[in-house]
Amino acid sequence: MGSIYLIRHGQASFGADDYDVLSPTGYRQAEILGAHLAQLGLKFDRCVSGSLFRQRHTAETALAQLNAAGLEIPALEIDPAFNEFDAEGVIRALLPAMLPDEPEALEVMRNAAHNRAEFQRLFALIIGRWLGGEHDTPALQSWLAFVAQVRSGLDSILDSAAANDRIAVFTSGGTITALLHLITRMPATQAFELNWQIVNTSLNQLRFRGREVTLASFNSHAHLQLMKAPELITYR
Repeated sequence: MGSIYLIRHGQASFGADDYDVLSPTGYRQAEILGAHLAQLGLKFDRCVSGSLFRQRHTAETALAQLNAAGLEIPALEIDPAFNEFDAEGVIRALLPAMLPDEPEALEVMRNAAHNRAEFQRLFALIIGRWLGGEHDTPALQSWLAFVAQVRSGLDSILDSAAANDRIAVFTSGGTITALLHLITRMPATQAFELNWQIVNTSLNQLRFRGREVTLASFNSHAHLQLMKAPELITYR
């Protein structure tokens, strides 16, 4: 059987003007991940990344560690099918209708870095509305459309994969959630309960034979735990 390793990007710059940039912690997480993979002697036949900068920078940083250890690495392929959904777009589209019940929501969202717990509560409510589909707008990518996007990326990999290929995919939490939903057939709301637990640079392994795909492991972050530095274990 072949293996697909879904790797979440390192910590991004939550609360900054540009979220799509690795924080110093995110960069360190990616270095630690790469060193861990090199220590395992894990050799990839293909390496794929979404097109977002935080995904590509994580891939390049981790793969540089493999290269430094003398392991041959394939050229990094870019596939936007593994991009994250537009969380800001979802918030902009769905938040206004919530304001009568959540009058402080705008202030929380504007100062998310200083209101992390309240931001998470509101974001979970917004995601619940997005998953339900009743509040879709023409300008907003629906949950179903996002799942179809992610499925197209997975199908593209499976269609071109050899039987025993080991493939790294550097992506994001929402994308991993959509794949969990597709592969395990768990309800979308249940999949998103797992989404909140996905650690930055965690490893999630899929096993495949042809078009048959199963989940082999979820959210492994031993490479960070072994550092005995709790600040390296982040979720956004």
